[in-house]
Amino acid sequence: MSNAVLTIRKVWSQVEEIRTVSLSEDDRGPLRKVAMCAVVNNPFAGRGYVEDLSSVVTASGDVAAYLGAEAARLLGEPVESYGKGGIAGTAGEQEHVNAALTSVFGDAFRNEIGGGDAWITSVTKVAAPGSSIDVPLAYKDDVWVRSHYDAFTVTIPDGPMPDELVIIAVVANRGRINARLGGMSLAEAREKATA
Repeated sequence: MSNAVLTIRKVWSQVEEIRTVSLSEDDRGPLRKVAMCAVVNNPFAGRGYVEDLSSVVTASGDVAAYLGAEAARLLGEPVESYGKGGIAGTAGEQEHVNAALTSVFGDAFRNEIGGGDAWITSVTKVAAPGSSIDVPLAYKDDVWVRSHYDAFTVTIPDGPMPDELVIIAVVANRGRINARLGGMSLAEAREKATA
């Protein structure tokens, strides 16, 4: 997949399935997390300060739709939580990858996974190839559902190169196993959404 601004060099996925925590499981079954990552060119790398980053903002919608659809497919069941993240290569700046994760990205991502209009947790940084990043997760329809606060550590062995960005979409099928710290429950959030 490519467009006039962002060309995907590589797609990287990671899947994790957690079955028990402290040798205990709850009645919801395994926690499955999927990260879909697109390693793309950074059109602003090495150019110094560039005021207008809107070309990446606009182009990010296509990337988000692709990543969201693939993440949901790999998850293989309804998405309950999500997050987004990105890494800019060392010839770029953090703002370059932030441009790829604005509301244009968020709206396209939500459309693919069936999310409400809840804020999508996010994290970005500048790093060398092989660096890891912890992408935060929250419930897709209401950020206040505490049981779904989580993270997924993502590492791409050969990305981002200095002139690249890694754009990341993460989904999960449920909240943490044995979550028991109170706050708004999943049932309360679903009831609130239908009220």
